Amino acid sequence: MSEAIDGSRINEVLSTFPRQRDNLIRLLQAMQSAVGYLPPEAVLAVARHLKMSPATVYSVITFYAQFRLKPAGHHCVKVCWGTACHVKGAARVLEALENKLGIKKGETTPDLEYSLEAEACFG
Repeated sequence: MSEAIDGSRINEVLSTFPRQRDNLIRLLQAMQSAVGYLPPEAVLAVARHLKMSPATVYSVITFYAQFRLKPAGHHCVKVCWGTACHVKGAARVLEALENKLGIKKGETTPDLEYSLEAEACFG
């Protein structure tokens, strides 16, 4: 199911960043933009490039909600999980979407068509 990631895209992104640790977040953002998510081979390449442990890179990736370790769907369905929406029935909306799409919050359909997320208030 997982397709091979083009190593030339990874190397192209790495070549645009100096080997300085303070580039980590910007480098991860650029890598995710180029590849679509942060597969293991990209994470390991970033760690090698910045002379960091893969565990350190993963700790940053998992800390920030903007980073994805799995491919996202073509369409991202987001349910507001703010207090007001939650009180007004966001859980029922989320449950209906989970049933319709056949996935749970945080997952992507096998055909990579839809991802389902619940997020803090959209404002």
